Amino acid sequence: MTQTITVIRGDGIGPEIMEATLRVLDTMGLGLSYEFADAGLTALESQGELLPASTMDSIRRNRIALKSPLTTPVGEGFSSINVEMRKRFDLYANVRPAKSFPNTKSRFPSGIDLVTVRENTEGAYSAEGQQVSEDGETATSITRTTRRGSERIVRYAFELARRTGRRKVTVVHKANILKSTSGLFLKTARTVAQEYPDIECNEMIVDNCCMQLVMRPEQFDVIVTTNLFGDIISDLCAGLVGGLGLAPGANIGTDAAIFEAVHGTAPDIAGQGKANPCALLLAAAQMLDHMGKVDDAERLRRAIIATLEAKDSLTADLGGTGSTGTFADAIIRRL
Repeated sequence: MTQTITVIRGDGIGPEIMEATLRVLDTMGLGLSYEFADAGLTALESQGELLPASTMDSIRRNRIALKSPLTTPVGEGFSSINVEMRKRFDLYANVRPAKSFPNTKSRFPSGIDLVTVRENTEGAYSAEGQQVSEDGETATSITRTTRRGSERIVRYAFELARRTGRRKVTVVHKANILKSTSGLFLKTARTVAQEYPDIECNEMIVDNCCMQLVMRPEQFDVIVTTNLFGDIISDLCAGLVGGLGLAPGANIGTDAAIFEAVHGTAPDIAGQGKANPCALLLAAAQMLDHMGKVDDAERLRRAIIATLEAKDSLTADLGGTGSTGTFADAIIRRL
């Protein structure tokens, strides 16, 4: 049976890593077909808007999308398209695994296997009430946390732990200072945790959590936290296991899910065949898990790990001399 997914090639190195990823998926014989859609600068140039209605319709119709990185200017210009898609489809759970891989430039080549579950639609990233005073001296923005948003993300984390055989959930907060917003999140998390007596639950203030991750990352299993903290923590975790080139991400909602490489567009190396496709390939494995193709997802992960172990055609960020295409070829050989 064929299943259609929406594919967004993205900006910068996006088309290169997407081409490599789709070649790998095609080799696996998964019965996938692709409906290509544009977003970001590519869409702006071809259709005059960053997030065309046709792209939104495609995701709504197929309910699953695989996405390469999209350009987001820093400090000015248009808002994040990623944030906009999360809002439009209510993709409330951002799920980012961090696992040790062999032959990476990491302080922890083994022993790390954790997942950050980040609330994806509220908090500081909702950009509510953003304004700058007329004199340009003061900027304000509202941070809004709801009981409903907190409850569903914490419940998602506990359900993920139970479903995947993980034993502990760490609730990360700043309720000692942000007593209203972070306080509500923590109180809600405590209530939800009581429904999961089989899962250990502990609490950690965000600054201590960052220190503990650097010192003893093996103590963590599932981390659940709010939007801004989750964004920072998940990148920190990526740094522990070799960088963003090995960091996939899933954005999960009730009616749609978008899977992505969480790194940037790297325009400085675009078109040169230097980009590491692993993050998008690992995101594709998350996608297969979500689709119920768990054995295929593990098969893909094993092929990636075997290629890393063999140091076969690795890209420069992993210490090799291979290209995006030859790296994908090496993975395909192992599949």
